[in-house]
Amino acid sequence: MRDVQKERDSRQVTIDRVGVRNVSYPIVVMDRENGTQCTIASISMSVLLPHEYRGTHMSRFIETLEECKGKVDPATLEALTEHLRSKLDATEAEIEFQFPYFVRKPAPVSGISSYMRHDASFKGIYKANAFDMVTGVEVCVQTLCPCSKEISTHGAHNQRTKVRLAVRMEELVWFEEMIQMVERSASAPLYTLLKREDEKCVTELAYANPRFVEDVVRDLAVELNGDGRIKWYGISVVSAESIHNHDAFAAVSRDKRIEDRERS
Repeated sequence: MRDVQKERDSRQVTIDRVGVRNVSYPIVVMDRENGTQCTIASISMSVLLPHEYRGTHMSRFIETLEECKGKVDPATLEALTEHLRSKLDATEAEIEFQFPYFVRKPAPVSGISSYMRHDASFKGIYKANAFDMVTGVEVCVQTLCPCSKEISTHGAHNQRTKVRLAVRMEELVWFEEMIQMVERSASAPLYTLLKREDEKCVTELAYANPRFVEDVVRDLAVELNGDGRIKWYGISVVSAESIHNHDAFAAVSRDKRIEDRERS
C-alpha cells in the first residue's frame, strides 16, 4: 500500500510542529492525599517535521499514547515524549496533558469539606537531545482592591482573579503545594461550599488583605524564589474587574538557574 506521508517534498519548508490536539483520554495522576487520582485529559502531541517529508503519521501519535496505559507522572512523561520522537523519527517532540484536578477543601469555620476543581497540566518537551518538563496549575482566587478600600468610607470592590503558575522543578512539588502558594498570595481563597459563618470569614479576610494584581505576582514570586525545588517559573495573573469593563493583568517569569550561574 502506498505510503503518501513518506513522499519527498520539494518546497524546502520545515514545519515546527505537526500532530494532533484535543485528544480526550482518561489518565491517572499522582495525588498527595490519596496516592492517585483519575481524571480526563485534553492532550496535544506534536513533532518537528523536516522539509523533505510531505507529512507525518497521525496514527502513531495515538499508538504512542496507548502505550502509557493512562499513567502520567514525570518519569512516564519523559519516556512517552522520547518514545514519540523515536516512533515518528523526529528530532523534536512535545506532549501536553491538560486536565481538571480536584482537591478536598474544608470551609474555614464550619469545616465542611467539598471538592474544589483546579486546572492542571504537564508538558513534556524533547529538544536538542534533552528532555524538559513544565508543570502548571490554574487557580481562581479573590482579590480586593487596595485603592478602593483606601478611598471608600464603606467597603471596597473585589473580583475573581485567575492565576496561572508554571514551573520547572529540581524536585517534586505537588499540585496541592502549588495551589496553596497561589492562594497565599491572594486576598482570600475560593471555596465550593460555604455556610454563613464561612462566608463572613472569607469576606472579612479579603477586606483585611487587599491585593493588586501586581501584589499577587510579587508575593508569589518571592515565595517561589525561596523554594530550592523550583528552577524556573512563569506567573500570569488576570483579574476580572467588577467595576470596570476590562481586565487587569500582570505577569513575570524567572530562570533561577541563569541567575545562579551569573552569581557564581
